[in-house]
Amino acid sequence: MARAVEAAESVRGRTSPNPWVGAVVVPDGPDGSGAPDRLGGPSYFVGATAPPGGPHAEVSALLAAGERARSGTLYVTLEPCSHQGRTPPCTEAILASGIRRVVVGIGDPDPRVDGTGIAALRSAGIEVEVGVGVDAVSEQLAPYVKHRRSGRPWVVLKLAATMDGGTAAPDGSSQWITGDEARLDAHRLRARSDAVLVGAGTVRTDDPALTVRLPAGDPLFRGPDEQPLRVVLGAVPTGAAVGPALELGGDLGGVLDELGRRGVLSVLVEGGPTVAHAFHASGLVDRYVLYLAPALFGGSDARSLFDGPGAPSIDRLWRGSLHSVTSLGGDLRVELRAYSA
Repeated sequence: MARAVEAAESVRGRTSPNPWVGAVVVPDGPDGSGAPDRLGGPSYFVGATAPPGGPHAEVSALLAAGERARSGTLYVTLEPCSHQGRTPPCTEAILASGIRRVVVGIGDPDPRVDGTGIAALRSAGIEVEVGVGVDAVSEQLAPYVKHRRSGRPWVVLKLAATMDGGTAAPDGSSQWITGDEARLDAHRLRARSDAVLVGAGTVRTDDPALTVRLPAGDPLFRGPDEQPLRVVLGAVPTGAAVGPALELGGDLGGVLDELGRRGVLSVLVEGGPTVAHAFHASGLVDRYVLYLAPALFGGSDARSLFDGPGAPSIDRLWRGSLHSVTSLGGDLRVELRAYSA
């Protein structure tokens, strides 16, 4: 299952509105332990979800295994689909392959599946085990699960600041607070997102392109046709680098509903302090990613992370939990999660 999770991560950001799923076929092992293949050849075969219209992870792994799949075990991070979409049901491919046992990370909350894939396999006599690697898979597919349950995308708020919380100097200058490694990591964060969102004020002030710019050898490299959807709250000025972009306005909940309808499973909010405060104050952020530089403005006149009223008293503080802390060159990457996420 760990290898299936790894395969899924390799296609993250390329599969939406479908989930990023990984699958591994282990031939001939009576208990899925990877016993020697009676036909010879590799001890396992890996598949991952292709872009929309292409094969799902299970089908890719089964095609790679061919006849070696017969009587083997299929590990898959998400419950196999049982409905006709752009591609035939994965359950049909599994049944046709002769697989004896299927190990599933988590069930699929999509109303078109929601247990029917597992039921179809069991009714055909295939042994199905659910919940292996559940923590890792649930973490990886949290954006997909949220989208299928609420219709809205997973929201990640990205912020960069000095250790005393400054995001820009009093004269407006802000490039660059963090170093090269942190900025490279931020591009990888973009690459894993279906959309990148900023406010029109940021577009007017900074004129960002909001594209993924990674070296060609990076596993998350994105070409011109693989870029995330660029979203601007408000009107995009003529000639702005962010164009063409989707212009949205109004209630932020309505913005997320619209993105969800467009098949966006995850959105990275990179707006300035005003947009950051709006999402935070509305309780719409699922994860916070802060890049902190070992620098201090040393005063009260620098621009802060959030522009707007904060907690009025200590007992009204927003409190989440630390998901991870990573050293990136001389900077820190701190990821926080909301307790409800």
